[in-house]
Amino acid sequence: MKIVLAYSGGLDTSVLCKWLKDTYSAEIICFAADIGQQEELKGLDKKAKATGASKIYIDDLRAEFARDFVFPMLRAGAVYESGYLLGTSIARPLIAKRQVEIAIKEKAQAIAHGATGKGNDQVRFELTAFALKPDIQIIAPWRIDAFQKEFTGRVAMLDYCRKHKIPVEASAKKPYSMDRNLLHISYEGGILEDAWNEPTEDIFKLSVSPEKAPNKPEYVEIDFVKGDAVAVNGKKLDPLGVMLALNELGGKHGVGRIDLVENRFVGMKSRGVYETPGGTILHRAREAVEQLTMDREVLHLRNGLIPQYAKLVYNGFWYAPEREMLQTAMDEAAAPVTGTARIKLFKGTASIVGRKAPKSLYDPHMASFEGNVGYDQKDATGFIRLNALRLRVRAKARGRK
Repeated sequence: MKIVLAYSGGLDTSVLCKWLKDTYSAEIICFAADIGQQEELKGLDKKAKATGASKIYIDDLRAEFARDFVFPMLRAGAVYESGYLLGTSIARPLIAKRQVEIAIKEKAQAIAHGATGKGNDQVRFELTAFALKPDIQIIAPWRIDAFQKEFTGRVAMLDYCRKHKIPVEASAKKPYSMDRNLLHISYEGGILEDAWNEPTEDIFKLSVSPEKAPNKPEYVEIDFVKGDAVAVNGKKLDPLGVMLALNELGGKHGVGRIDLVENRFVGMKSRGVYETPGGTILHRAREAVEQLTMDREVLHLRNGLIPQYAKLVYNGFWYAPEREMLQTAMDEAAAPVTGTARIKLFKGTASIVGRKAPKSLYDPHMASFEGNVGYDQKDATGFIRLNALRLRVRAKARGRK
């Protein structure tokens, strides 16, 4: 039997590599997706093979992640609940997609992951896998009784590693869990499980604290074409280049930190702390250009669809027909969003301070309090009376004069 394991090299997947091999008498093929983890990928090849894997794929998916997943989601303006920009959620369908592709290539009978039975990731991985290969076998050890009985916690897993000489760098007490990619870093668990605890400054990786950010603001100009950022400060960049440039700028100024308690798809609430520097800047900049270029009714309709779109991404339905249908609508809404936004970065904020567009719907002469160019103020009399008609009829029916 061949099993393709989604592998990070951490404690959980290191244990899984050995446990799956022994439990299923299987050949284990590990897969690690490079979607922006940076130093976390160092030494994975050697570590996986030392743990029992016959081979490992370490695929650089950063460009595909930015182009085909992050940017379409940004075009849709997706925000989940109280400000979560879906950094972890949007990465899972790409990882699962590539895992299935490797399973097909290697003629593997199953794929496996280390997501727990309490979280969202198990749903995201498996919904994607079934959407792309309906007959795929999925092994989720954290939902298997024998695995749960053997591994009651991190101490048991560390003991297992020592017993089997599995190379891991972990301690019995972990202050939090971290997940990193090109769009963000998320922090959960450990000391953060108490929703009253302020996250300590040492956990943050992508950004300085706003207090320690430069005392002088910095301005960045971002060009958009059809809702996609194509240049930063006049320099043309592909989606990956845009993300890298804005992550650096946003991190320098402490932009993109958020602390929230969200509703997981499986039913419980969880507390997450996130850093999304580049994504936060892009989200604000795109909004600035939309303000000039998107028709009022299209904007309002699109905004009404954002919560549903965001929920689909959060819950793992990236490859579902309803998300694909909504994406078509979102892309159509974003079609006129071409222009430039100027964003002021200062002490944790990314503020819109300017926007321009070649086909702007904003006419300063018409909107001005000076003059009546293109607009006759007397027209407002009939407009108001027509809109008040049903209110007047209702008032008279209630006996008001």
